[in-house]
Amino acid sequence: MTSAVEANADGLIGPTHSYAGLSPGNLASSLNAGEASNPRAAVLQGLDKMKRLADLGLPQFVLPPHERPNIPFLRTLGFSGTDARVLERAWKDAPAFAAAACSASPMWAANAATVTPSADAADGRVHFTPANLVTNLHRALEHQQTQRALDALFPDPARFAVHDALPAVAHLADEGAANHVRLCADHGQPGVNLLVWGREAYEPWTGAYPARQTREASEAVARRHGASGAVLARQSKAAIAGGTFHNDVVCVGALETLFFHDLAFEDTKGTKAAIRAAAEGLFEPMFVEVTSADLPLADAISSYLFNSMLVQLPGEDRLTLICPTETRDNARSHAVAERLVGSNGPIGRVEYVDVRQSMRNGGGPACLRLRVVLNEAELAATNPAMRISEELHARLSEWANRWYRDTLAPADLADPALIDETRSALDALTGMLKLGSGFYPFQRA
Repeated sequence: MTSAVEANADGLIGPTHSYAGLSPGNLASSLNAGEASNPRAAVLQGLDKMKRLADLGLPQFVLPPHERPNIPFLRTLGFSGTDARVLERAWKDAPAFAAAACSASPMWAANAATVTPSADAADGRVHFTPANLVTNLHRALEHQQTQRALDALFPDPARFAVHDALPAVAHLADEGAANHVRLCADHGQPGVNLLVWGREAYEPWTGAYPARQTREASEAVARRHGASGAVLARQSKAAIAGGTFHNDVVCVGALETLFFHDLAFEDTKGTKAAIRAAAEGLFEPMFVEVTSADLPLADAISSYLFNSMLVQLPGEDRLTLICPTETRDNARSHAVAERLVGSNGPIGRVEYVDVRQSMRNGGGPACLRLRVVLNEAELAATNPAMRISEELHARLSEWANRWYRDTLAPADLADPALIDETRSALDALTGMLKLGSGFYPFQRA
């Protein structure tokens, strides 16, 4: 057996972090739309969460924010002149597109890509497919820069395969690892890849909120990765209608354990049977199901209990659940978390982290990270400048305090000074993370 560990790559929250309400079906995003944000507090919260994981003994990497405002996108819409003029005219003539061009949504790295570990891939490499995120315009702008970031973090083509995103069409709508859970006996052993989809490509969809992942996209990713042990399951229509825009809002898993709400899947019994069949001879799956009686769907969504990180910490036999403070502050979800620990089941303790700035846009601890299983040789082949350490955490915190605003209202996104501020910040970051020359569009212009 090859020794392996589950590393995390978190999205570094960008300087234009704001509450613009761009994501239908994301209740927190809609609820807080129009309020002022605090980009500095947001990035520092994210950095502290990364350091917390690194201090607990897990490899932790950082994915850089994307260039925002996205001036090249606005130029494709016919706006011209200086960059400041482009931004000004876009906010005047096409404010919805201007808002999309300013979104800091790449911070939610769970949507960055779907990852297949080398133990499950036909060619023995780690495979990444950046998500095309076509359901929402502001997110559909991400995949090309995400691919550059993954290439920078995983540069060795002998060990890593970073693919292009799937074609950007509704039939192949792909939301990345937010709809993917890997179960296994050990990270270095072959596992079961649970891929959750919301609709079929040609299915008429009449729901109030979009079903963002198609079955065909999940199948295509598994096929191009040569992924063994793939199980496809349909996301619950009731959960989507209730505001579960990604399956990771109601489901999370690690090693043999799948922790989920009883409304996570359209066919819970069939999903469990399919996982058991795929795991036969490899491991015995453990299902920890929370009923609607114990935790109504509305409480599951508002508390983000399942959008927590379920991790195996070095030297510990039971798993640790890393929850947002909102889970602790909700009486029902807190009671469920306490019962998990006291039940002598697979989850041994619960830790809480403050990511309130992200939560107000509908993203918990699990939304901020992309999980990547790496063996020792693969871990050694990553970009060391992008790995969180005491020193890098301190440098990035100093960088954020210098460049990020502490208050940003949606109207402030039209400020042309924001272009120079964000570009100066990203210029400095490029050198710190050794991303190479021309990493961002403005550096290549």
